[in-house]
Amino acid sequence: MSEQQPLYRIQFMNNGKNYQLYVREVVQGTLFGFIEIGGFVFDSHSTLLVDPSTERLKTEFSGVNRSYIPLQAVIRIDAVTERGSARISELGDNVAPFPILPGKK
Repeated sequence: MSEQQPLYRIQFMNNGKNYQLYVREVVQGTLFGFIEIGGFVFDSHSTLLVDPSTERLKTEFSGVNRSYIPLQAVIRIDAVTERGSARISELGDNVAPFPILPGKK
């Protein structure tokens, strides 16, 4: 019986956008306050339709073996059985990357 590698879907905020990636490794990084991700999984080019946000992610993470995501930027990490499509989407106007106190700017 061969054991399949785990697959994780991670969502995090970066530059006002919601990134959703599929990776094989998620660990607490050696850098304090960071999550370390590696083993990026992207769709193959076997489909006729190409998603521009997936292509942008492939380009952005090409040549990257590991990435360190700040804990406060992580929205959610799920262990999944099937891979979906990686994507970048806009965050709503009511989402801030860090708590902002009323009256303080």
